[in-house]
Amino acid sequence: MKNKLMFFCTECGNESSKWYGKCPACGAWNSLVEEESVTRASSNTNKLAANSSTSSPETLEQISTESELRFSCGISEFDRVLGGGIVAGSLILVGGDPGIGKSTLLLQICQTIKNDGRILYVSGEESQRQLKMRADRLGVTNNNLYIVSQVNTEHIVKNIDELKPQVVIVDSIQTMYSPSVTSAPGSVSQVRDVTMTLMRKAKENGISIFVVGHVTKDGGIAGPKVLEHMVDCVLYFEGERHQNYRVLRGVKNRFGSTNEIGVFEMCESGLREVLNPSIALLEGRPTEVAGTSVICALEGSRPLLAEVQALLSTTVYGMPRRSSNGIDYNRIAMLIAVLEKRVGMNLSNQDAYVNVVGGIKIDEPAADLGVAMAIASGFRSFTLPEDMVFIGEVGLTGEIRAVNRLMQRISEIEKLGFKQCMVPYSNKNSLAGFKTNVELIYVKSVAQALALVRE
Repeated sequence: MKNKLMFFCTECGNESSKWYGKCPACGAWNSLVEEESVTRASSNTNKLAANSSTSSPETLEQISTESELRFSCGISEFDRVLGGGIVAGSLILVGGDPGIGKSTLLLQICQTIKNDGRILYVSGEESQRQLKMRADRLGVTNNNLYIVSQVNTEHIVKNIDELKPQVVIVDSIQTMYSPSVTSAPGSVSQVRDVTMTLMRKAKENGISIFVVGHVTKDGGIAGPKVLEHMVDCVLYFEGERHQNYRVLRGVKNRFGSTNEIGVFEMCESGLREVLNPSIALLEGRPTEVAGTSVICALEGSRPLLAEVQALLSTTVYGMPRRSSNGIDYNRIAMLIAVLEKRVGMNLSNQDAYVNVVGGIKIDEPAADLGVAMAIASGFRSFTLPEDMVFIGEVGLTGEIRAVNRLMQRISEIEKLGFKQCMVPYSNKNSLAGFKTNVELIYVKSVAQALALVRE
């Protein structure tokens, strides 16, 4: 074997014989890392080619999808994110911060999964006894669950061939290594090689494989970006450690819609699914207090009501502070600028703190109106109607722009007992003939919305 130094891009996986400040393939800066490459005597590619069955081209009518079965994992919130259940032969990547609950969730699935087949849990970070202790704490007693502590992919493939499981969980991909690659576990070459091996095993044998991935300080999954391109589903487990609520978000799904979310609550006995997160997020909402409003954002196909709080105080610094939690900082800065220019509020000497209660992250423009009303309420110290929800996107001229799927949002608002809803005037024609007990207040601008709530 002949060793040589190569440079790999952590974003796209491109190989280079020398270091570049900018990747010549994807253009990312400072993404090339140095690794030792080896010329293999027998590469995995040849092994996969020898083991894979030959197939001939077929038309769409000739291809049968009866074997592409879905089965429930027993947790409805997880099934929602996956698009209705686990697809046989799929490779699913689950990422999240350390200690957020990734391993806990996947171990709980081993107990609730609606499948009589065997489950193989491969751990590269814990011993079998440690996993047994955690399983006892979570109440996992499935006799079809097999646990192995292993990091060598050749041994893992051998265990899969002998056990013939229906579901395999690999925790985590960064700890696994292939003996035919000389670089360290977690490197670009190792992650790519191990993922390719697991993907071929899943597709050829109809095995559903869950892979746990570590995340970087920027929140992205560690390793080459090609890792996310190779898998069928990419799920992010989000949440604040000091908050009980966790959000499982699908950012890629070949078998369902993306941006679906599942909400869980961390308890002493593990994770508990929250079937109606809007009720949980609004629980304990203060009344008759300035600087708080209720918004309705759309997460995938689910309307989600959340409380937005804003606090403004005169700054003691030369530059006022702007802080946001759960909403994009740049969006907050834009809304403050709109309130200054279009409404006449002097916020240039005010520290502004905006928070979405419950640790939920909202990135939909339809939340703009509710955030702007909370900021204005906190600045002028007036209370907003307790039974009113705000929906609308705010433009730079202060206008309220239309939002999508408004009927579905209003139905959720009515279900939770709210009496009023402030919506964009542009959506009036689309709501013609829609019957609801919620009073709809149509507004064209932020200034008009403020005038109506202060009457």
